[in-house]
Amino acid sequence: MGVVRFLRPTGAEPLGFLSVVPADTREDPGVALRVKVSSCRGGWKEAAMLVLVVGPSGAGKDSLLNGAKAEFRGDPRLVFARRAITRPPDPYGEDHESISAASFATRDFALSWSAHGLSYGIPAEILTAAPVVVANVSRGTIAQAAALYPVRVLEVTAPPDILAARLAARGRETAAGVARRLTRIATIPAGANVATVLNDGSLEQGVARFVTALRRIVDAAAG
Repeated sequence: MGVVRFLRPTGAEPLGFLSVVPADTREDPGVALRVKVSSCRGGWKEAAMLVLVVGPSGAGKDSLLNGAKAEFRGDPRLVFARRAITRPPDPYGEDHESISAASFATRDFALSWSAHGLSYGIPAEILTAAPVVVANVSRGTIAQAAALYPVRVLEVTAPPDILAARLAARGRETAAGVARRLTRIATIPAGANVATVLNDGSLEQGVARFVTALRRIVDAAAG
């Protein structure tokens, strides 16, 4: 169980926010979840389903998501969330929205959490964009998100030696930093509806596996 606290509403908002802090923060001690609750005045609706894409660093989530975006382009049944992150733009990495810490603190997010000294958020407005919303999130948010939304989990994984090689190739961390990442333990809550994609081959193979798993989820939601 997490700790739930209500934040005071501001302005004309009829409701504030739920802030849920996971009890198990082994993945990152700073992981936190902030979820907007329903508005009684208008317009805000939950997405029909959240597809939470999770996995360890080096699993290749961004690459597979980019491939899936191309495959599903023009499909009105789903939308891919663009994360807001308190870090500069990265032309070689994720196409995220770079945002200052001050702006992040005042923004409305469907989900938000902290990890590795950064803040991450899924903008609240994405929840009304399509029946299925695909979002790259921390594993520490799964249990709380599932308590508030219909959720499916897409876990991307790879063997430890491949994870280590990919992290080293990024050049973002020292060897010691890579080793620390690889030793982090983060579990998916028991009872979660999970599909696992093994990304241990070529990019084309990984994208094909990911797209197949995601298509099954989207087709089932639409049916």
